[in-house]
Amino acid sequence: MQAIVDCNSFYCSCERLFQPQLRQAPIVVLSNNDGCIVSRSDEAKQLGIAMAVPYFQAKELIEKNKVHAFSSNYHLYGDLSWRVMETMRQLLPPGCVEVYSVDEAFLDLAHIPPEGLENFCINIKNTIENWTGISVSIGVGPNKVLSKVANRLAKKNKIKTGCIVILNTTQKIQKALQETPVEDIWGIGFSYSEKLKIYGVHTAFALSIKDLSWGKRFLGGITGIKLIRELKGHKTHGMQAPRNEKKMIATTRMFGREVSDWQEIEEALATYAARATEKLRRQHSAACGISVFLLKKAPVHLDKSYYHRGRQVSGFTLLDNPSQISPDIIKAVVTLGKSLFEQGEIYKKAGVILSDFVPDNSLQTNMFVAPSDTRRKKLMNVIDNMNAAYRNDIVKFGTSGTQKNWKMRSERRSKRYTTRWEELCLVR
Repeated sequence: MQAIVDCNSFYCSCERLFQPQLRQAPIVVLSNNDGCIVSRSDEAKQLGIAMAVPYFQAKELIEKNKVHAFSSNYHLYGDLSWRVMETMRQLLPPGCVEVYSVDEAFLDLAHIPPEGLENFCINIKNTIENWTGISVSIGVGPNKVLSKVANRLAKKNKIKTGCIVILNTTQKIQKALQETPVEDIWGIGFSYSEKLKIYGVHTAFALSIKDLSWGKRFLGGITGIKLIRELKGHKTHGMQAPRNEKKMIATTRMFGREVSDWQEIEEALATYAARATEKLRRQHSAACGISVFLLKKAPVHLDKSYYHRGRQVSGFTLLDNPSQISPDIIKAVVTLGKSLFEQGEIYKKAGVILSDFVPDNSLQTNMFVAPSDTRRKKLMNVIDNMNAAYRNDIVKFGTSGTQKNWKMRSERRSKRYTTRWEELCLVR
């Protein structure tokens, strides 16, 4: 059997953890730049606040019902996510926990006897909530797809299910599939769900009785075959080993306001390049490839209902020598960004992407270009350690600027209770 542990309204739960007066209050958490609603408490859902809608569209409803709105606090969410995942790692044997997202993890329960599944899940749930303060729902099934189906049912009616649903019989599986709309199946997006409905497939059960050749034809080949096999109760998705090294590192951000001045674009690109290079050094790699993109503001359209994301310009360059030294990366990024920048245009977003990694202990250099010396590597390590200890980029490169008026808006962000000494929760 496999299970998925899913934190309930995770971002909202994190906000409530250090503000207990909000435990029964409606809460929403906003995306970057306080743009869209990305997390809602059950109380906010009951008020009719929809997911992923722009904040300004729901502002009247939010203010009318005194809903508490927070900017995303990723330092807090990331730290509490690590605590939840680490709790599960301590409760299960090595290799039995696969972190799927910031608030979800798959568990391999093959070592648990069938008669002990319910008690084990209750223990997992209670321990996580006692140790971290974050409430979770657990779905258990013969495979990952069915465990996701079970988890949906567990979250749909928390009081009735106790946030735990176990699909361990054919009858339970069939009933659960009949209650699951096709668009709520793990791996079925909007376009596929609309396509399936044309063929009369409206529930997970209707899809599960299709043969494998039908799935191969209409659901993207092997992916469709695996999905239908799992709906039939077979196991095709095993536990994935954690990926310790990334093959690509990207740092991208929306600007807090419209930007048209090159100096501010340069500061943003230099800041993103420094951040990406710091992550590169953390995994002991050096980059050969650098990509930069700038997102222009979309032109005003006569039809107000028409939406256009914007126009993106991008460029790519290869370094003469693989590097993990921030000044080298920043220089290449700024040069590439300068070639993309157009005077008079308004920009909404920028990004830096590092790729083509090689290990930093076996760099193949160019005989015509001097390689980076060891003193510069030591300097980068000192800067990384100082920034890790004192936070807030206490040591930064001049190109990154000091004011950073282009930074993302986060006017409603709560305190970073677990990662900043000056923002620790006060107990009176």
